[in-house]
Amino acid sequence: MTVTETDTHVSADSTSTDWGIFGRPLFEDARARALSRVGVVDIGSNSVRLVVFDGAARSPAYFYNEKILCGLGAGLRETGRMNPEGKVRALAAIKRFTKLAEGMGIAPLTAVATAAMRESEDGPAFRTQIEAETGLKITVIDGEEEARLSAQGVLLGWPEADGLVCDIGGSSMELAEVHKGKIGKRVTSPLGALTLQGLSGGRRGVKEHIKPIMAALAQKMGDTSYKRIYLVGGSWRAIARIDMHRRNYPLHVLHEYRMTTRAVTDTIDFIRANDMNAVRSEIGTSSARMALVPHAAEVLRQLTRTFRPKEICVSSYGIREGLLFEQMPHSIRKRDPLIEACRFVERKDARLPGFGKRLHYFIAPVFRARKYEQMRLVRAACLLHDVTWRAHPDYRAEVCFDNATRANLGGLSHKERIFLGLALLHRYKNSRQGTPFEPLIALLSEKEIQSAEVLGKAMRFGAMFALDTPDTMAALDYRPKKKLLTLTLEPDALDLFSEVALVRFNSLAASLGAEPIIKHGKAIAP
Repeated sequence: MTVTETDTHVSADSTSTDWGIFGRPLFEDARARALSRVGVVDIGSNSVRLVVFDGAARSPAYFYNEKILCGLGAGLRETGRMNPEGKVRALAAIKRFTKLAEGMGIAPLTAVATAAMRESEDGPAFRTQIEAETGLKITVIDGEEEARLSAQGVLLGWPEADGLVCDIGGSSMELAEVHKGKIGKRVTSPLGALTLQGLSGGRRGVKEHIKPIMAALAQKMGDTSYKRIYLVGGSWRAIARIDMHRRNYPLHVLHEYRMTTRAVTDTIDFIRANDMNAVRSEIGTSSARMALVPHAAEVLRQLTRTFRPKEICVSSYGIREGLLFEQMPHSIRKRDPLIEACRFVERKDARLPGFGKRLHYFIAPVFRARKYEQMRLVRAACLLHDVTWRAHPDYRAEVCFDNATRANLGGLSHKERIFLGLALLHRYKNSRQGTPFEPLIALLSEKEIQSAEVLGKAMRFGAMFALDTPDTMAALDYRPKKKLLTLTLEPDALDLFSEVALVRFNSLAASLGAEPIIKHGKAIAP
């Protein structure tokens, strides 16, 4: 893992220099605070975008995000020059972005330009014009650097990414290997969706154009068998939305959405067979983006046939996030993005910031045998267990579920999102029956549903000891083979152990299928 795994049973009396499994809070690090608001301008062949990142540096939130589909690369293949109308729109957008950045008090924007500007005859002159009229310093990057930054963006939100990153833009498509947090071989190609629009010969002509280029890419990469392909780019995301629509998939979060090669083939056939304008109105994709989808779909078909991945994954993080990742010290890059994001939210929104850590120590014995991947979800849930307290009590459980499943969180698969949401729902509500989330919950196995219920009820019971140190007031001990759940209460905790607490303790034991036992005496800190 990117975060060093340590013993779950770290002393609750850890000093300020020993934060155990949770690590020292990232937002106490001056280097992280310096990254708390970073603005990036991405001048692409199809779109020009401003993104301002804010929040915990390892897992940033999007403070501001605006794009204009300028189509700078339209007609580039035929004329060798950028689209004149696109240049007017791009310049106007960049002027607006620099004014917005000034109003936000952001340090000088980081600006990069990709294929359209680097490959066009008028690219250098247009770059000079933008810099003269806006004061913005633009870096024009080559294809391999574009591939590297896109791969870094994937690693920002997906630390364990292992496979091939494929970033499609308007004028080019890049490939980069990622393995064990490092970026390997990188190549670029002219397989941009806008470029393919100008080809003659219809679908067959596009197919015959793509095939030899893809074969050459495979030869350069030296490998044609990857476990996963990570898709970066607006055209890929549009195809993923169509796949969700075709499958009637209930969770409309693109990041970490996964497809099999069979599903991709079926969706490409669906795109061929259906009116995309009608589909566009149902999935909320712009007409300019949808016009590129049929060509991008043919690239994707050949990509999967050539590299034969077992799974195709969608990343919402790409070159802009890669630029942010570039500025992070190595010590920050190593952090778990999920835990960092949850810790930041707790500090900002919880009634008792820091209680999530103590709650984790208290309930950890119930999950002692779990793997690290499961324990990080327990930690995340504990950090988030009280951040929606301002919601109306009648809807607090639903707000918890919504927040977890729809939040901008990295390092979290769709099933893990739903698991986390379900655990938080049970933090506030015993029963999940009758909630509007049943289609989402159905994506989990019965074992996962039961585990989420146990976690939620453990937090629901632990929250009854809403003190700075619940783990020193009482201790839990779970013996799964003997089916025994024992609670040992300190004398000072007796008055806290009310009738409601007893009901919640018994409910937790029932969810485990265990016999509840209560003892009085010295609690043993986990």
